[in-house]
Amino acid sequence: MKKVLVTGGAGMIGSNLVKCLVDEGHEVFVIDNLWRGKLDYLQNEEGELIIPETHFYKLDLLQPNIADDIISKVEYVVHLADIVAGIDYVFSNQGGIFRDNILINSNTITSCRKYKESLKGFMYVGTACSFPLTRQSSLDVIPLREDELYPALPESAYGWSKLMGQYETELLQHETGIPTCTLMFHNVYGSPCDYGERSQVIPALIRKAICYPQEPFNVWGSGEQGRAFIHVDDIVEGIMLSLEKGWGHGHIQLGPSVCTSIKEIAETVVDISTKEIDIFYD
Repeated sequence: MKKVLVTGGAGMIGSNLVKCLVDEGHEVFVIDNLWRGKLDYLQNEEGELIIPETHFYKLDLLQPNIADDIISKVEYVVHLADIVAGIDYVFSNQGGIFRDNILINSNTITSCRKYKESLKGFMYVGTACSFPLTRQSSLDVIPLREDELYPALPESAYGWSKLMGQYETELLQHETGIPTCTLMFHNVYGSPCDYGERSQVIPALIRKAICYPQEPFNVWGSGEQGRAFIHVDDIVEGIMLSLEKGWGHGHIQLGPSVCTSIKEIAETVVDISTKEIDIFYD
């Protein structure tokens, strides 16, 4: 049995991970400020929390030292917490996202530094958005390589902020000896997820199909842009494997070997909806 803290543990990925950890008999602690996460995501079919109420902490990791006491109780930290949303939200709030993610990451890592004698592992979750934008503009499947991270040229402040968290994670291991694992996620989809203004592309298109014709089915861009999509269940499996085997191996990407165009996703959503929907590419 491991004692594991999951930051952002009430979000889409976090809640699925917490359920898996609990099912395998681990003692799980959760920090989440509930900005996007929901306590409902951590409940069983009877509406009860799947972890003890004393193991859930509604805290804002923007505050320094706020996680100290909790980290002192655990053996492993899986750091999922960050500010992330759909592309419209990200590009409309770049300065705030960059600042907040830098603080969230640095505050959490600084707290971990204080427990180098007791922590057995710190897992940082990065993103494929940290790779240079010049490597993410083609539908051709040319796998991203970890050595392409530098010279850095992420497309968004989000990608930059997550890359800085990866660098600070490297410093943590180098300076304290705490084993670390950095996972770089490609585009994660699945349930539960946000269907509102902060939703990412797949749920956003699903919501537009539901609302059609009261709302037009507009797709941002030409539809030719591509992303590597991975289901949340596969992400959780990857995290669980990494808790056993991922320590000290540098950056590990979690994603598929295929690229899917936004046009294909839009057409698939329309087909599933069984509605006669006119797709407009903006």
